[in-house]
Amino acid sequence: MSGRRTAIVIGSGFGGLSVAIRLQAAGVQTTLLERRDAPGGRAYVYRDQGFTFDAGPTVITDPSALEELFAAGGRKLSDYVELLPVTPFYRLVWPDGTQFDYVNDQAELDRQIAALSPQDVEGYRRFLAYSRAVFAEGYLKLGAVPFLHIRDMMRAGPQLAKLEAWRSVYAKVATYLKDERLRQAFSFHSLLVGGNPFATSSIYALIHALEREWGVWFPKGGTGALVDGMVRLFQDLGGTLILSADVKDIAVRDGKASGVRLADGQALDADIVVSNADVVHTYGTLLSGTARGRAAAAKLERRRHSMSLFVIYFGLDRLHDQLAHHTVLFGPRYRDLIQEIFKGPELAQDFSLYLHSPCITDPSLAPAGMGSYYVLSPVPHLGNGQIDWSTAGPLYRDRILDYLEANHMPGLRSQMKTCRIFTPDDFKSELNAHVGSAFSLEPILTQSAWFRVHNRDDEIANLYFVGAGTHPGAGVPGVVASAKATAGLILAAA
Repeated sequence: MSGRRTAIVIGSGFGGLSVAIRLQAAGVQTTLLERRDAPGGRAYVYRDQGFTFDAGPTVITDPSALEELFAAGGRKLSDYVELLPVTPFYRLVWPDGTQFDYVNDQAELDRQIAALSPQDVEGYRRFLAYSRAVFAEGYLKLGAVPFLHIRDMMRAGPQLAKLEAWRSVYAKVATYLKDERLRQAFSFHSLLVGGNPFATSSIYALIHALEREWGVWFPKGGTGALVDGMVRLFQDLGGTLILSADVKDIAVRDGKASGVRLADGQALDADIVVSNADVVHTYGTLLSGTARGRAAAAKLERRRHSMSLFVIYFGLDRLHDQLAHHTVLFGPRYRDLIQEIFKGPELAQDFSLYLHSPCITDPSLAPAGMGSYYVLSPVPHLGNGQIDWSTAGPLYRDRILDYLEANHMPGLRSQMKTCRIFTPDDFKSELNAHVGSAFSLEPILTQSAWFRVHNRDDEIANLYFVGAGTHPGAGVPGVVASAKATAGLILAAA
């Protein structure tokens, strides 16, 4: 025996892939297990009739984190995937026809802000300075640092208090900007990581500075091409990926995680187990045979979970080149709609939408002259919304497509070549997401940092966590940072 340590990583989302790469690069023989027939987790890919649809994340905002990850494996990101710049970052559109192109150009931003509200030009500059301050403290300094002890939180406390972390993103933005449309434009970002702008800590205003710092990018070939590049890197380093590997439980012997058992009965042993699976599923199902698992799951189930999403993937026989790559379509209500999304119990009659049109940047994702699209609407998770998606889903799909055709994509219905939906029920069944939550625990202050699931379990030795449910949280930069924090703990324990 060589004495080389071994690790099993459950789940091949961005968090699982990132920690597997770091461990394998550091000499830990790592096996990555994926329940579905392809890697990626939420970043799964659908293909139909020549159209390619990224199922999940479509916004890459910190290429430096990915470059650092590939460098850890002794490689260059650019040798595996090409990142294309996206501009504008987002096009924001309101029901009255107001349009705001959020770009990384200060003069152009000033011009657009002045057109909406001249008094807010200076207010935006002050908001940007605040956003950069929380970016430096909350992301650069603490994003990849594990919070295992309350003293870790206490050390960060004074600076977080100085930044007024107890205030919500919207409340903080509102201190700088007077125009309601601009308040929405600079507070909606927390929704991208599952947070309610009226409840999420103002620390999440750092997302704005993150985008201004590094830009918004899109992998050539789609987000799935980035997943493929990460898989290739992991395998080039000697790692093993096993698909259609449904983990049924995590083996615990003498208080230590010692491997996993698959649905087919196969047992795999390892010195270290890392879960990129949903945190409630990990404790409540994979560790249901342990007192620790049952107690932790019961506690987590009582906590607040992020909203779910309703997604429509559709291919059209033409490219609507009047669209931006990323478009946010605000509804007639903002605060009240968001409250209904996060609290339920019913599906609101109005909606806000995110429309993804990747062929604007990369035409290869559809047959020549055609377009791949997806549109998503935030909706209540299954614990809050008493909605029968088997009947509500097709009706909601039709309402959204009708709205898009009437307001933004003329002729949509007659151009349709393929269409499929993904509902909160699918988040639960396909991704084992507790109550169909799209982003795990809601990122409120009392569920962040030390209050989130720890990167290393407090009781079961050699059991670690990575991904949206652990520190620092959801979003591609967040889960990649979680992998850095978790891998650091594992390697320090060697």
